[in-house]
Amino acid sequence: MKKNDPIIDLVNQIIDNEANAIIGLKSEIGAGFRETVELVLQSKGNLVFSGIGKSAIIAQKIVATMNSTGTTAVFMHAADAIHGDLGIVREGDIVVVLSKSGETPEIKMLVPLIKLRGNKIVAIVGNRQSFLAAQADFVLDVTVDEEAIPGSLAPTSSTTAQLVMGDALALVLMRCRGFSTADFAKFHPGGALGKQLYLRVKDLYTRNERPDVGPDDSLAQVIIEMTSKRLGATVVTDNEEIIGIITDGDLRRMLMKYPDIEHVKATQIMTCNPKTIEASALVVDALHKMRENSITQLPVVHEGKYLGIIHLHDILKEGIF
Repeated sequence: MKKNDPIIDLVNQIIDNEANAIIGLKSEIGAGFRETVELVLQSKGNLVFSGIGKSAIIAQKIVATMNSTGTTAVFMHAADAIHGDLGIVREGDIVVVLSKSGETPEIKMLVPLIKLRGNKIVAIVGNRQSFLAAQADFVLDVTVDEEAIPGSLAPTSSTTAQLVMGDALALVLMRCRGFSTADFAKFHPGGALGKQLYLRVKDLYTRNERPDVGPDDSLAQVIIEMTSKRLGATVVTDNEEIIGIITDGDLRRMLMKYPDIEHVKATQIMTCNPKTIEASALVVDALHKMRENSITQLPVVHEGKYLGIIHLHDILKEGIF
C-alpha cells in the first residue's frame, strides 16, 4: 500500500470536514429548538416539509423518519406548492422549510403565501441573515463554514447538517411522545426490523410437525420420528414432560459411543434438560438463545407443556438475522 494515497487522503478530508460541520451544530442549538419541539407537541395539525433542489430530497427523508417515529408529516415541493400543491397545507399545520441560502426564488414566493394562511413556519436554514430566516417564526440554524471540499458549489456538508437537524427533531419528538418499540412495530409490520418487535414463537412453530419419542423408544423409532418430521431433532418426553432432545449430532456421537446399536434406547442418546422457549416469546429472543447455545432447534413450551419445535430456518425465512 502506498504511504501517501491522494484518493484516500481526500476521502479522509471530506469525512473530517463533514463531521466537523455536524459537531459545529451543537453550538447553535438553543431556545429555537426547544420552542419548535413545544410548538409541534402542542399542535393538532401535521408537519409539512418543503424545499427545493437537494434540500427537497433531504426534506423527504426527514418526513419518512417523522412518520415512522410517531409524528405525522407530509412533503410538499416548494416549486409545486406555488403551482397548486399549497392546498396540502391545512389550518393548524406547521410548515418546515429547508434551504441552505434561504434566498431561492421559489422559497421567497412560497413563504409569504404560507404566512397569509396563518400557518407557523419553521426554517431549517444555513443563513441567519436570509429572507427565510427573517420571515420564519422559528429558526433551526444549520450554517456550515464550508462544504466537504472547500470551494465546492455542490451541497454536501450543508445538506448533511440539514439531515442531522431533522433527525434530531424527529427523535426528540419521539422521546417526548413516549413512542415505544411496540409503536414502532405498528408502523413497520412488513420489514425484518418490525418483525423483530412483534413476531412471536407461536406464530412460527405451528408450521412444523411435533416430533416426540418416549424414553424407552428404540433407535429405529427415533430415526423414523426425526426423518418423518423433518426437523433434524426430536424431543423425548415422559408423561408429557420434556426430559431430553435428540439431534442429528447426538446420533453421530452415539455411533462413536455404542458399537452395538441394536439395543440403544432414546434415553441413552438424548441431551438432558434441553434449552426451551416459551410460545409467547419473541422470535428474535429464540434466535438469540440459539446463537448463545450454538443450536438450531428449540422445543416450544407453554406452562411446562411441550408444544412443538421452532427451527433456525423458520426464523431465517422471515428475514430475521
